[in-house]
Amino acid sequence: MPAPDTIEIRRLRVLAHIGVPDAERIEPQTLLITVRMVPGQGFSGLADDITRTIDYQAVALEIQALAAARPRRLIETLAVETADRLLGAHPLRSVAVTIEKHILPDTECVAVHLERSR
Repeated sequence: MPAPDTIEIRRLRVLAHIGVPDAERIEPQTLLITVRMVPGQGFSGLADDITRTIDYQAVALEIQALAAARPRRLIETLAVETADRLLGAHPLRSVAVTIEKHILPDTECVAVHLERSR
């Protein structure tokens, strides 16, 4: 079976007040968010019409606004909220969300990943 048609936004930079210690949430941190979206309709039926697909610029702005909307302790919480928001607001069959946080010394990053379907 072929892989589904997919739209991916890779390593979108967002600002968020996030972290377990109170002091960590004072200043916004840059997170990198990757979303992989499988639209309800495959690409072959789009007829070169943006209204028949997912507007990835609108999705990127929506993710940035969600991340900045309120402080959170866990990147896991933001990942769940992002997946739920995208599934609720767009005609998607599924979404995968990865969030990278550059916080631990001697590591490239800490990342969480989740996948959700309708």
